Amino acid sequence: MKEKRLSELSKRERQIMDIIYMLGEATAADVIQHLPENVGEHSVRKLIRIVEKKGHLTHRREGRHYVYIPIVPLEDASKMAMSHLLRTFFQYSVPKAVSTLLEVTEGDLSPEDVAELQALVKKTEEEEVK
Repeated sequence: MKEKRLSELSKRERQIMDIIYMLGEATAADVIQHLPENVGEHSVRKLIRIVEKKGHLTHRREGRHYVYIPIVPLEDASKMAMSHLLRTFFQYSVPKAVSTLLEVTEGDLSPEDVAELQALVKKTEEEEVK
């Protein structure tokens, strides 16, 4: 199956996908409720159909409503997005990306977060040795 890229979507289509990913699944009413600006119901429904036609969403019927679900699972989509960020903004440099993440968190890491990050680095080091 051809990899679907969120970068192929318009700004509003990406907003819709972001909302559906955030909620796990959503009706058009859910999407409308979470959009940052007022957008007409008809426009949102039309955009959702476009995103579905582009292969990013599927749906199931629940009573009178359609519930929209992303085709690509959240974990896979987040890996694709991170790969895009690494390539586009950090020239594939993981240290640069992590450094930027640490900068934007502005010291909001808990001791548990730091311990988890250290454990991930250690695990990666051990896997590299094998």
